[in-house]
Amino acid sequence: MHITGHLVASGPGFVPPSTSDFNLPSIVGHSAYTTKPVVAVFFSIILISVFFILASRKAAVVPSKLQFAGESIYGFVRKDLAQEIIGSGFLAYVPFLFTLFVFVLVNNLFGIIPFIQFPTMSHVSFPYVLAIFTFVIFHAIGIKKQGLVKYLKGIAFLPGVPKFAYILLTPIEIATYFLIRPVTLSLRLFANMFAGHLLLLVFIGGGDYMLHDTHLFMKILSPFSFGFGIVMTFFEFMVQCLQAYIITLLSALFIAGALVDEH
Repeated sequence: MHITGHLVASGPGFVPPSTSDFNLPSIVGHSAYTTKPVVAVFFSIILISVFFILASRKAAVVPSKLQFAGESIYGFVRKDLAQEIIGSGFLAYVPFLFTLFVFVLVNNLFGIIPFIQFPTMSHVSFPYVLAIFTFVIFHAIGIKKQGLVKYLKGIAFLPGVPKFAYILLTPIEIATYFLIRPVTLSLRLFANMFAGHLLLLVFIGGGDYMLHDTHLFMKILSPFSFGFGIVMTFFEFMVQCLQAYIITLLSALFIAGALVDEH
Protein backbone atom coordinates (compact mmCIF):
# COMPACT_ATOMS: atom_id res chain seq x y z
CA MET A 1 0.00 0.00 0.00
CA HIS A 2 1.52 3.28 -1.15
CA ILE A 3 -0.46 5.71 0.99
CA THR A 4 2.27 6.35 3.54
CA GLY A 5 5.03 6.84 0.99
CA HIS A 6 5.50 10.51 1.91
CA LEU A 7 4.84 10.32 5.63
CA VAL A 8 7.56 10.84 8.22
CA ALA A 9 6.96 10.96 11.95
CA SER A 10 10.12 12.89 12.52
CA GLY A 11 12.22 15.28 10.54
CA PRO A 12 10.76 18.04 8.38
CA GLY A 13 7.16 17.07 9.12
CA PHE A 14 4.23 15.90 7.07
CA VAL A 15 4.85 15.91 3.33
CA PRO A 16 1.47 16.02 1.55
CA PRO A 17 0.74 13.63 -1.32
CA SER A 18 1.38 14.85 -4.84
CA THR A 19 1.26 13.66 -8.43
CA SER A 20 4.31 11.50 -7.73
CA ASP A 21 2.07 9.19 -5.70
CA PHE A 22 0.31 8.27 -8.94
CA ASN A 23 3.52 7.29 -10.73
CA LEU A 24 3.94 3.85 -9.26
CA PRO A 25 7.01 1.69 -9.93
CA SER A 26 6.88 -1.51 -11.92
CA ILE A 27 5.80 -4.60 -9.97
CA VAL A 28 8.04 -6.89 -12.01
CA GLY A 29 11.31 -5.63 -13.46
CA HIS A 30 11.34 -2.15 -14.96
CA SER A 31 8.68 -2.50 -17.64
CA ALA A 32 5.99 0.15 -18.02
CA TYR A 33 3.54 -2.69 -18.72
CA THR A 34 3.81 -4.21 -15.26
CA THR A 35 2.94 -1.18 -13.13
CA LYS A 36 0.05 -1.40 -10.70
CA PRO A 37 -2.48 0.49 -12.90
CA VAL A 38 -1.76 -1.73 -15.92
CA VAL A 39 -1.97 -4.91 -13.85
CA ALA A 40 -5.21 -3.64 -12.31
CA VAL A 41 -6.73 -3.10 -15.77
CA PHE A 42 -5.92 -6.65 -16.83
CA PHE A 43 -7.22 -7.95 -13.51
CA SER A 44 -10.47 -6.02 -14.04
CA ILE A 45 -10.95 -7.71 -17.42
CA ILE A 46 -10.50 -11.14 -15.84
CA LEU A 47 -12.77 -10.23 -12.91
CA ILE A 48 -15.55 -8.89 -15.15
CA SER A 49 -15.33 -11.86 -17.52
CA VAL A 50 -15.46 -14.45 -14.75
CA PHE A 51 -18.35 -12.69 -13.00
CA PHE A 52 -20.61 -12.51 -16.03
CA ILE A 53 -19.70 -16.01 -17.23
CA LEU A 54 -20.67 -17.40 -13.83
CA ALA A 55 -23.78 -15.19 -13.69
CA SER A 56 -25.06 -16.41 -17.06
CA ARG A 57 -23.75 -19.99 -17.12
CA LYS A 58 -26.77 -21.50 -15.39
CA ALA A 59 -29.45 -18.99 -16.25
CA ALA A 60 -32.85 -19.91 -14.87
CA VAL A 61 -36.36 -18.46 -14.81
CA VAL A 62 -35.93 -17.93 -11.09
CA PRO A 63 -32.48 -16.32 -11.04
CA SER A 64 -29.80 -16.95 -8.47
CA LYS A 65 -28.32 -13.98 -6.62
CA LEU A 66 -25.38 -13.91 -9.00
CA GLN A 67 -27.62 -14.08 -12.06
CA PHE A 68 -29.89 -11.41 -10.63
CA ALA A 69 -26.92 -9.07 -10.05
CA GLY A 70 -25.61 -9.58 -13.58
CA GLU A 71 -29.03 -9.12 -15.18
CA SER A 72 -29.70 -6.00 -13.10
CA ILE A 73 -26.53 -4.31 -14.33
CA TYR A 74 -27.23 -5.30 -17.92
CA GLY A 75 -30.88 -4.26 -17.67
CA PHE A 76 -29.92 -0.87 -16.27
CA VAL A 77 -27.55 -0.09 -19.14
CA ARG A 78 -29.91 -1.56 -21.75
CA LYS A 79 -33.03 0.31 -20.67
CA ASP A 80 -31.91 3.49 -18.89
CA LEU A 81 -28.87 4.33 -20.99
CA ALA A 82 -29.31 2.71 -24.40
CA GLN A 83 -33.05 2.53 -25.02
CA GLU A 84 -34.00 5.78 -23.32
CA ILE A 85 -31.23 7.82 -24.95
CA ILE A 86 -30.76 6.27 -28.39
CA GLY A 87 -34.29 5.02 -29.04
CA SER A 88 -34.97 2.96 -32.17
CA GLY A 89 -32.10 0.67 -33.08
CA PHE A 90 -30.53 0.93 -29.65
CA LEU A 91 -29.79 -2.80 -29.37
CA ALA A 92 -26.83 -2.53 -31.74
CA TYR A 93 -25.03 -0.26 -29.25
CA VAL A 94 -25.87 -2.03 -25.99
CA PRO A 95 -22.72 -4.26 -26.05
CA PHE A 96 -20.40 -1.26 -26.29
CA LEU A 97 -22.24 0.81 -23.67
CA PHE A 98 -22.54 -2.15 -21.31
CA THR A 99 -18.83 -2.97 -21.63
CA LEU A 100 -17.88 0.67 -21.16
CA PHE A 101 -20.02 1.07 -18.04
CA VAL A 102 -18.86 -2.10 -16.31
CA PHE A 103 -15.20 -1.59 -17.20
CA VAL A 104 -15.11 1.99 -15.91
CA LEU A 105 -17.13 1.13 -12.79
CA VAL A 106 -14.85 -1.72 -11.73
CA ASN A 107 -11.67 0.24 -12.37
CA ASN A 108 -13.07 3.22 -10.47
CA LEU A 109 -14.04 1.04 -7.50
CA PHE A 110 -10.49 -0.30 -7.31
CA GLY A 111 -9.71 3.02 -5.61
CA ILE A 112 -11.47 1.92 -2.41
CA ILE A 113 -11.00 -1.86 -2.55
CA PRO A 114 -8.47 -3.05 0.06
CA PHE A 115 -5.05 -4.16 -1.20
CA ILE A 116 -5.65 -2.46 -4.56
CA GLN A 117 -6.62 1.04 -3.43
CA PHE A 118 -5.85 2.72 -6.72
CA PRO A 119 -8.42 3.91 -9.29
CA THR A 120 -6.87 3.09 -12.64
CA MET A 121 -8.84 5.90 -14.29
CA SER A 122 -6.73 8.36 -12.29
CA HIS A 123 -4.08 7.69 -14.96
CA VAL A 124 -5.25 9.89 -17.82
CA SER A 125 -4.05 7.50 -20.55
CA PHE A 126 -6.86 5.04 -19.77
CA PRO A 127 -9.70 7.61 -20.07
CA TYR A 128 -8.06 8.89 -23.27
CA VAL A 129 -8.24 5.43 -24.83
CA LEU A 130 -11.90 5.02 -23.82
CA ALA A 131 -12.69 8.45 -25.28
CA ILE A 132 -10.99 7.47 -28.54
CA PHE A 133 -13.19 4.36 -28.75
CA THR A 134 -16.32 6.50 -28.29
CA PHE A 135 -14.97 9.12 -30.70
CA VAL A 136 -14.36 6.57 -33.46
CA ILE A 137 -17.67 4.77 -32.90
CA PHE A 138 -19.99 7.77 -32.98
CA HIS A 139 -18.26 9.30 -36.02
CA ALA A 140 -18.34 5.93 -37.83
CA ILE A 141 -22.07 5.66 -37.08
CA GLY A 142 -22.73 9.12 -38.43
CA ILE A 143 -20.70 8.54 -41.60
CA LYS A 144 -22.37 5.16 -42.21
CA LYS A 145 -25.85 6.62 -41.81
CA GLN A 146 -25.42 9.88 -43.71
CA GLY A 147 -22.34 9.48 -45.86
CA LEU A 148 -19.04 11.24 -45.29
CA VAL A 149 -19.81 14.48 -47.13
CA LYS A 150 -23.29 14.98 -45.66
CA TYR A 151 -22.06 14.10 -42.16
CA LEU A 152 -19.16 16.56 -42.25
CA LYS A 153 -21.37 19.22 -43.84
CA GLY A 154 -23.90 18.80 -41.04
CA ILE A 155 -21.16 19.37 -38.47
CA ALA A 156 -19.52 22.35 -40.17
CA PHE A 157 -22.63 24.15 -41.41
CA LEU A 158 -25.55 24.16 -39.02
CA PRO A 159 -28.90 24.42 -40.84
CA GLY A 160 -31.00 27.53 -40.37
CA VAL A 161 -28.03 29.73 -39.46
CA PRO A 162 -27.23 32.97 -41.37
CA LYS A 163 -24.26 32.44 -43.68
CA PHE A 164 -22.16 35.18 -42.09
CA ALA A 165 -22.40 33.32 -38.75
CA TYR A 166 -20.53 30.34 -40.22
CA ILE A 167 -17.32 32.35 -39.93
CA LEU A 168 -17.61 31.97 -36.17
CA LEU A 169 -19.71 28.83 -35.77
CA THR A 170 -17.95 26.48 -38.21
CA PRO A 171 -14.55 26.46 -36.41
CA ILE A 172 -16.35 26.07 -33.07
CA GLU A 173 -18.45 23.13 -34.30
CA ILE A 174 -15.47 21.39 -35.87
CA ALA A 175 -13.43 21.82 -32.70
CA THR A 176 -16.36 20.61 -30.60
CA TYR A 177 -16.88 17.38 -32.53
CA PHE A 178 -13.26 16.49 -33.21
CA LEU A 179 -11.39 17.83 -30.17
CA ILE A 180 -13.47 19.15 -27.29
CA ARG A 181 -15.84 16.19 -27.00
CA PRO A 182 -13.21 13.44 -26.69
CA VAL A 183 -10.96 15.59 -24.48
CA THR A 184 -13.70 16.62 -22.04
CA LEU A 185 -15.13 13.08 -21.98
CA SER A 186 -11.79 11.71 -20.82
CA LEU A 187 -10.68 14.59 -18.58
CA ARG A 188 -13.97 14.59 -16.64
CA LEU A 189 -13.43 10.96 -15.62
CA PHE A 190 -9.71 11.39 -14.99
CA ALA A 191 -10.05 14.57 -12.90
CA ASN A 192 -12.72 13.11 -10.61
CA MET A 193 -10.77 9.92 -9.96
CA PHE A 194 -7.49 11.79 -9.50
CA ALA A 195 -8.95 14.36 -7.09
CA GLY A 196 -10.88 11.77 -5.09
CA HIS A 197 -7.86 9.54 -4.59
CA LEU A 198 -5.72 12.53 -3.65
CA LEU A 199 -8.21 13.49 -0.92
CA LEU A 200 -8.13 9.97 0.49
CA LEU A 201 -4.34 10.12 0.54
CA VAL A 202 -4.44 13.41 2.45
CA PHE A 203 -6.86 12.29 5.17
CA ILE A 204 -5.64 8.72 5.67
CA GLY A 205 -1.97 9.60 5.23
CA GLY A 206 -2.33 12.62 7.52
CA GLY A 207 -4.03 10.48 10.17
CA ASP A 208 -1.21 7.97 10.02
CA TYR A 209 1.36 10.75 10.39
CA MET A 210 -0.39 12.29 13.40
CA LEU A 211 -0.82 8.88 15.03
CA HIS A 212 2.94 8.32 14.94
CA ASP A 213 3.84 11.88 15.91
CA THR A 214 5.61 12.41 19.23
CA HIS A 215 3.13 15.10 20.35
CA LEU A 216 0.10 13.89 22.29
CA PHE A 217 -2.15 16.55 20.74
CA MET A 218 -1.40 15.22 17.26
CA LYS A 219 -2.20 11.67 18.38
CA ILE A 220 -5.56 12.87 19.74
CA LEU A 221 -6.39 14.52 16.40
CA SER A 222 -5.47 11.48 14.32
CA PRO A 223 -8.86 9.67 14.75
CA PHE A 224 -10.61 12.73 13.29
CA SER A 225 -8.42 12.56 10.19
CA PHE A 226 -9.12 8.84 9.85
CA GLY A 227 -12.83 9.57 10.36
CA PHE A 228 -12.83 12.10 7.52
CA GLY A 229 -11.01 9.53 5.43
CA ILE A 230 -13.79 6.99 6.05
CA VAL A 231 -16.47 9.57 5.20
CA MET A 232 -14.60 10.48 2.03
CA THR A 233 -14.38 6.79 1.12
CA PHE A 234 -18.18 6.53 1.08
CA PHE A 235 -18.40 9.79 -0.85
CA GLU A 236 -15.79 8.53 -3.30
CA PHE A 237 -17.85 5.36 -3.81
CA MET A 238 -20.78 7.50 -4.98
CA VAL A 239 -18.53 9.57 -7.25
CA GLN A 240 -17.01 6.41 -8.76
CA CYS A 241 -20.44 5.01 -9.62
CA LEU A 242 -21.63 8.39 -10.90
CA GLN A 243 -18.63 8.85 -13.20
CA ALA A 244 -19.15 5.40 -14.74
CA TYR A 245 -22.76 6.42 -15.38
CA ILE A 246 -21.84 9.83 -16.80
CA ILE A 247 -19.24 8.60 -19.30
CA THR A 248 -21.68 5.94 -20.53
CA LEU A 249 -24.53 8.45 -20.67
CA LEU A 250 -22.47 10.93 -22.69
CA SER A 251 -21.32 8.18 -25.04
CA ALA A 252 -24.97 7.20 -25.60
CA LEU A 253 -25.85 10.85 -26.26
CA PHE A 254 -23.04 11.17 -28.81
CA ILE A 255 -24.21 8.02 -30.57
CA ALA A 256 -27.80 9.29 -30.57
CA GLY A 257 -26.62 12.59 -32.01
CA ALA A 258 -24.76 10.81 -34.81
CA LEU A 259 -27.91 8.91 -35.76
CA VAL A 260 -30.04 12.00 -36.39
CA ASP A 261 -30.00 13.60 -39.84
CA GLU A 262 -29.23 17.08 -38.51
CA HIS A 263 -26.64 17.86 -35.79
